[in-house]
Amino acid sequence: MAFVNKQTKEINCKIVFYGPQRSGKTRTLRFIHEQTKPENRGELISVSADDERTLFIDYVPLILGSYQGLRTRLHLYAMPGAPISQMNQRLILKGVDGIVFVADSSPDRVEDNVESLGGLRNLLAEIKKDPDKIPMVFQYNKQDLPGAISAEKLRSLLGARDVDFASNARSGQGLFPALKQISKLVLAQVDINGG
Repeated sequence: MAFVNKQTKEINCKIVFYGPQRSGKTRTLRFIHEQTKPENRGELISVSADDERTLFIDYVPLILGSYQGLRTRLHLYAMPGAPISQMNQRLILKGVDGIVFVADSSPDRVEDNVESLGGLRNLLAEIKKDPDKIPMVFQYNKQDLPGAISAEKLRSLLGARDVDFASNARSGQGLFPALKQISKLVLAQVDINGG
């Protein structure tokens, strides 16, 4: 559940971008960071290899504005697709309020997407988060590639339940609508009086 600090009049929400290796999670966070006004974003923190693969984490703090009179901060994390320990994965997911599942639309990545989503569901269950109740948005990245699997087919294969978006992390197509939707879903669950 998002953290409500009544003294500072802030809501802090943790959103994790999750998906298979090289699906576009890091590029998504970088695009969002670059396109957000400097006064509304913090520093992009990335622990990456030379080839831009995320080794541990990418992190971007954003200020959304006001929600029910409280300043709203989003803490965006990209889970590395490269193998890291389950302990580190659980640590990154601890306290998560919402998830953007970034699927790769390349035809040869169907199995990777399904496997990654299954892994996510297992990790959520391990940290006592109901995978069917946590707000989740699906982002079908690389829709611009020739032969890309359609959003409709990915929706069927992955069983998208809330909202999904065709996206292109290079051009930015669909990234902000997905972020806006996951933010709405997360904020709808905030109990301002209980925090």
